[in-house]
Amino acid sequence: MNLVIVESPTKSNTIKNYLGSTYKVVASKGHIRDLPKSTLGIDIEDNFSAHYINIRGKGDLIRELKKEAKRADKVFLAPDPDREGEAISWHLVNALEIPREKVKRITFNEVTKTAVKDAIKHPRDIDMDLVNAQQTRRILDRIVGYKLSPFLWKNVKSGLSAGRVQSVVTRIIVEREEEIRAFVPKEFWTVDAQLVTDKNKEFTVHYFGEVPGSKKRELTNGGEAENIVRDIKGRDFKVTEVKKSTKYRTPAPPFTTSTLQQEASRKLNFQTAKTMKVAQELYEGVNLGHQDGGVQGLITYMRTDSLRISAEAQESAKKYIVEKYGAEFYPESTRIYKSKANAQDAHEAIRPSNVALDPARIRKQLTQDQYRLYKLIWDRFLASQMQSAQIAAVNCAFECAGHVFHAAGNTVKFPGFLALYEESTDEPEKKEEKDKLPPISEGDSLPAKSVNADQHFTEPPARYTEASLVKFLEEKGIGRPSTYNTIITIVFARGYVSREGKSLVPTPLGEITTKLMKNAFPDIVDYQYTAQMEEKLDDIESGKASLESTLSDFYNGFSRELENAEKTVKPGEYELPVEETDIICENCGAKMVVKTGRFGKFAACPNYPKCRNTKQLGAAAKPVKATEEKEKSAKEEKPLELAPFKCDKCGADMVLRNGRFGAFYACVNYPKCRNTKPKVSTSIEAKCPKCGGDIVAKRGKNRSQFYSCSNYPECDFSSWDFPMNEKCPECGEMLYKKKGKDTVFCKACKYQRDN
Repeated sequence: MNLVIVESPTKSNTIKNYLGSTYKVVASKGHIRDLPKSTLGIDIEDNFSAHYINIRGKGDLIRELKKEAKRADKVFLAPDPDREGEAISWHLVNALEIPREKVKRITFNEVTKTAVKDAIKHPRDIDMDLVNAQQTRRILDRIVGYKLSPFLWKNVKSGLSAGRVQSVVTRIIVEREEEIRAFVPKEFWTVDAQLVTDKNKEFTVHYFGEVPGSKKRELTNGGEAENIVRDIKGRDFKVTEVKKSTKYRTPAPPFTTSTLQQEASRKLNFQTAKTMKVAQELYEGVNLGHQDGGVQGLITYMRTDSLRISAEAQESAKKYIVEKYGAEFYPESTRIYKSKANAQDAHEAIRPSNVALDPARIRKQLTQDQYRLYKLIWDRFLASQMQSAQIAAVNCAFECAGHVFHAAGNTVKFPGFLALYEESTDEPEKKEEKDKLPPISEGDSLPAKSVNADQHFTEPPARYTEASLVKFLEEKGIGRPSTYNTIITIVFARGYVSREGKSLVPTPLGEITTKLMKNAFPDIVDYQYTAQMEEKLDDIESGKASLESTLSDFYNGFSRELENAEKTVKPGEYELPVEETDIICENCGAKMVVKTGRFGKFAACPNYPKCRNTKQLGAAAKPVKATEEKEKSAKEEKPLELAPFKCDKCGADMVLRNGRFGAFYACVNYPKCRNTKPKVSTSIEAKCPKCGGDIVAKRGKNRSQFYSCSNYPECDFSSWDFPMNEKCPECGEMLYKKKGKDTVFCKACKYQRDN
């Protein structure tokens, strides 16, 4: 019997279908060992040796895996083909105490029968260079987090958590906001004329400059624009030049991780976390039914920076394109795309595992999100192998009263790859570039139907979206595509950045923390320094550098900055701005301010501790700690509160009641009708992961609290762990918090962190 250990239960179910009865496939459910949460876990004096422990809650799984490994003749370790997967494999060998002679590492770029069987035939040893690259990143982040966080608690706000790359990302967003605030708009004017041909076709021409020379001229005030309008009004426009040309547009290359995240954001409105979650599902396998081969992985590995495509995939694409579109839609030679200079190139580009499984054919077997992302990947890959598009371009010049105007138009002569897919961008497309001009010839004289002068102002740079932020990170070499999703998710979770629509906006906390980091820890938030650290991790992976030397170089500089900051940063120098409310403290007359506690925001008197008055925030704000007399009188005078729904048993009104286990809604026809519904707790903002309903706190028979869906019994979701209003950055499922613990974790995958 041979044992195959993968990361994900979904992947294990897929692979079981490909291997025979002599193979047993099990899942480690992500990492099984990690650094301890309560201590640093790094012995800096002993060459930064890491102290790993088994992850709490995985004891039963580890014991079961150890039994299976002991019974097996061979153990194949098959976590994902990246640094993280290599580290998981190494941890499995040590935690399960597997003899080195019977353990092998296997990797596959796609979860297909051919790829998995080929991997079994070509096993290898664990690559310790890959393991050490992952360990170095983990240790770097642990040192920064555990050494820097207490400093932030003391100088900014209690409970803050520092991060190495996350601090840089926050700085990027903060500096863009500072650019926007400092921006001074400049006035400019445009003059457009609507011309009419002899066949009554209308088109627009745009002011360009003056003759002779006809250099581009900017109109900076209304007087200049009005002079031009006055000169040309009532006059005909003479066509002085008509240039016709054919332009060729080549298709975009197949997706890498970063370009997939960008395009999914633009075209599908997916956040990076959602993109990677759905891509993981497509990679690990979807049940397509018996007709299409059962459970199959639909795309290649989705964490890659390579543009390389296998010869087999290129041949499959050629066959499909020629059969579906015709031979003229395939180029004379196969398209080969060159990866960026700093690309690791460990895997192929993201592409369909089987081109024959076109999205329309398998749509019914996919969820809506799976279908949309799979179609995006499938279209992009096929288009990347297709013929260039031919665009007929026309550029015309016009003269009127010594003023020069231009017009341009494009038409598609041959669609090529545009018949299937066109890449989107963050920049708005100029309308005139898509317009089709009517037939005109040099020497024609055309009248103007109307002439307009319009005032404009230059606009500040746009705030980052997730798509444009990922693009910037890739350009600067900050982080790696596989880490972008986690980085972006964490800056939101820590309260450094918020969303306004698609735009990313720094919070006051993010701004003050960035200010402190730039002044006290310039290296940590320096773009170039962070990019160089990524290059050093790549050097460790390739065997050119060691874990110890890289960490030593980093720690020497970091410890000096930390020591200097402890001496120079003054108490109160980086305090968060106070947010005032309109609520007046009835005890001392001061304007109350917003504070944040364990249950969220509330209003507090600024004269604390002399005045300890607090109130709930909201229209009906009242003291948080009301006296018993006030509570009693309010209870007696308060009318019954109607529920926003009717009794689903008798149709009568439901009213709010209070019981020994808290508030609930009861039918007014009690005791004839004993129907009740729990009242949703306002302190729990999370939504049910099964049906999207509200989550409510309940008490069990032993008086211990648990959480369940308000749509019970139609929905049976329940949890003893506190459901967070936050999605897992790895898989997109709900995150939970252990009672009395600061550990936030995901039940569906390996992810966990300190709250």
